[in-house]
Amino acid sequence: MTTAAEVLQELEALGDGGYRERMAGFAITYEKAFGVAVGELRKLSKRLGRDHELAQALWDTRWYEARLLAGMVDDPKLVTPEQMDAWRAEFDSWAVTDTLCFDLFDRTPHAVAKIDQWATLEGEFDKRAAFALLASVALHRKELPDEVFLERLPLIEAAAIDPRNFVKKGVNWALRAIGSRKSPILKAAALDCAARLAASPNATARWNGKDAVRQLNRKAQAG
Repeated sequence: MTTAAEVLQELEALGDGGYRERMAGFAITYEKAFGVAVGELRKLSKRLGRDHELAQALWDTRWYEARLLAGMVDDPKLVTPEQMDAWRAEFDSWAVTDTLCFDLFDRTPHAVAKIDQWATLEGEFDKRAAFALLASVALHRKELPDEVFLERLPLIEAAAIDPRNFVKKGVNWALRAIGSRKSPILKAAALDCAARLAASPNATARWNGKDAVRQLNRKAQAG
């Protein structure tokens, strides 16, 4: 069984100081990092396989790359609501937030409930997590009915006025992801929501609405 200490040794060997410095250009913040590209982490995660205990041990190290890797190797069937809340409370960058939501949390049976709970939180990465998770569920959970997403468009409209960069972009991502599902009903509902936002007197809501309309129509033309 691979240990967290062994994985940290591998991450250190893969680390690139130049890449670590360039992370700032992507607005990636971290407590400590080796400077390992995501592509290398994905290769490592495939070799490690699913391992719930290793994922928790990696998370506990507080290394940036170890936390991304934790999201890639954890077993969504074993993730509890309490674990999701505990990890979300320590999100400190958009990259960790999005990776955990996109690679792990969206596959758990608790995902939809957490979207609703986290959308009520005020922290920037807490709220980002709600909408990154909604976007990820929309992209990955093909079996879910339209109602799941129709019922959450009001969450998007309510948060669309939040001017904080990472919240704004998370809300936008969620709206576009819902409109991109293979459902004419959701496409129409997302475009209606985007049109309302585009006509808002609030500048952030207008940006969200106009960008979503443009992106969804571009995708429809391309498809």
